[in-house]
Amino acid sequence: MQQRVIISQDIEHDLAQAIAETEHDRVFVLTDDITQECCLPKVAVLFAKHNATTITIRHDDTNKTLATLADVWTALQRGGATRHSLLVNLGGGMVTDLGGFAAATFKRGINFINIPTTLLAMVDAAVGGKTGINFGGLKNEVGAFANARYVIVNTCFLDTLDTANLCSGYAEMLKHSLISNTQMWAEHVNFDILQPDLAELQRMVAASIAVKEHIVADDPHEHGIRKALNFGHTIGHALEEFSMQQPGGAVVSARLLPLARARTAPKNTLLHGYAVAFGLIGELYISARKAGFSTARLHQTARFIRENYGAVAFTCDDYPTLLNLMRHDKKNTSGTINFTLLHDIGDIRINQTATDEEIREALDFIREGY
Repeated sequence: MQQRVIISQDIEHDLAQAIAETEHDRVFVLTDDITQECCLPKVAVLFAKHNATTITIRHDDTNKTLATLADVWTALQRGGATRHSLLVNLGGGMVTDLGGFAAATFKRGINFINIPTTLLAMVDAAVGGKTGINFGGLKNEVGAFANARYVIVNTCFLDTLDTANLCSGYAEMLKHSLISNTQMWAEHVNFDILQPDLAELQRMVAASIAVKEHIVADDPHEHGIRKALNFGHTIGHALEEFSMQQPGGAVVSARLLPLARARTAPKNTLLHGYAVAFGLIGELYISARKAGFSTARLHQTARFIRENYGAVAFTCDDYPTLLNLMRHDKKNTSGTINFTLLHDIGDIRINQTATDEEIREALDFIREGY
């Protein structure tokens, strides 16, 4: 079943139509505690008309767990959900990932609709059919491919978002431009994400989603070109997992420290997009080292990221831990760390490898920029 992405100008109208066109005997709405307060009121009247049952979970990625998943299953069961019920996931990537997995597995699969409320979820998590939870200290270790019937994207929700989470989502947009075309990349590295024009951002969001949709349509289960969407994530996921495992977290520089402590992340834990942004720096470095990527474009992209995201705090003593985390990445085969690299913007090289020494050099470049 293919999902339909709606770039919405009228959230109530488009959601009402999506629900009407999706089989349902009962409607359930999954939110987290922040989304319930900030975003649910924008569509609460419509859900009341459907006598929808709201299921609320705790926010942030540390709660994307088997225990939380079981809580959602339990709430569906107690609410009388059947194989013909509908789950609407209203929230960021944590909600759409976990809610999609709950829907894909409850009674062997019920229909679901994603309404992403963060920029990250709009351009990444809610689109493409990947669902899952964290497990054993690793990101998205357990999950399934399952398409939402509809993904309704409306930037009206972004006025509830703090700057850090806008930056977090924008990192995935920057990734899409790097694997797409030079014009989009140039537009992205010249956009003022710290004081964004939301009308202009909606146009850019639609274009970014189109990049991902095109790739996913060609390779829905990640056997080939869909691996391009992993660019920046081999190193990025390792940095994110590292920050979650440290007692004090892994923080960005003092200049941007308030951004790292956004309300939707545990104190001092890197937001996903921040980790991806730093991962992009590292994997562009490896691309320049091994695949001929332009050093000028490497430095221009790295400069944009450092100016807007700061610098992540880790030392060379942490390299063995980070390398070990990379070896547990799902993309690997036979213990070999797998990368997507770029020869040029839009010129993608999947299934690439790098030596431990090359990865250490990339980590040096992330830390110190030499």
